[in-house]
Amino acid sequence: MRAVIQRVLRARVTVAGAETGAIEAGLLVYLGIAPDDGPAEVDWCARKIAEMRLFAGEPGTEAAERPDRSVEDIGGAVLLVSQFTLYADTRRGRRPAFTEAAGPEIAAPLVEAVRDALRSRGLQVEEGRFGAHMVVESANDGPVTIILDSADRDRPRRG
Repeated sequence: MRAVIQRVLRARVTVAGAETGAIEAGLLVYLGIAPDDGPAEVDWCARKIAEMRLFAGEPGTEAAERPDRSVEDIGGAVLLVSQFTLYADTRRGRRPAFTEAAGPEIAAPLVEAVRDALRSRGLQVEEGRFGAHMVVESANDGPVTIILDSADRDRPRRG
């Protein structure tokens, strides 16, 4: 599972001109699913999205100038957008291949599972429409953009 997470002041997604989701302060999350992803990746990714400290600390504290609070801590929202192109293989030629992305029969239920896991933590989660051509608008804050890859979760950190 791969996610590109952006801290935003606001974001919205439309399909055929109709808004399907919009948030104010929070996280815009583009989520890609691999064929071998499952419940363990859902749990890991949802926990990381919810708990990652990407927002400034409490005003008037030492942490006020650095990222010290999560989207949960600030009462922010998440805009979740399925994004199979995060698994693009660009090693050869000029046209990306998407054979490393899960098919819709695997990916759609896992995107829903991440959404449900985030909601179960009390987060407001808005979303795009799986498989649709979407227009995503956002005001990136910072800018702060983080890439998560569940394949890296067991990789040791450099010492």
